[in-house]
Amino acid sequence: MLTYISNLTAMTVPEFISTIPAGRRQLITALHEAIMANDATVAPVIEPMMGVEMIIYKERAYMKYGLASTKKYMSLHCLPMYMNPPLHAKFSALLPLAKFQKGCINFTDTEEMPVDAVAALITDCAGISIAALLEARNRKKK
Repeated sequence: MLTYISNLTAMTVPEFISTIPAGRRQLITALHEAIMANDATVAPVIEPMMGVEMIIYKERAYMKYGLASTKKYMSLHCLPMYMNPPLHAKFSALLPLAKFQKGCINFTDTEEMPVDAVAALITDCAGISIAALLEARNRKKK
């Protein structure tokens, strides 16, 4: 079995952001600040997900959001949006230049991903407890 060990996971969020290409740092910082200002239920950590180091915003032990910078684009992973089709529809209409998948939004700049729209998305998601949903689902499986 291959074990993934990263040198970045011991980093703070500001240290991690400093590793992102300069042209993306301001947007990633603004999005990070929007997440932290609009959802008090999460705490950020630097962890790998899908082979990429990113800022994972956890509600208790569960990922609620993820913010990544990959080679071709940046991504905001949003579990509340994945689990809520009306929320997905609302924000895909508000962010027509971004590329939406089920639970993530890919973008390259602030034109595609305006910070005020992300703040509104996070505000809408803040009241959705991913931890409670996942724990309830796990209890049903038992």
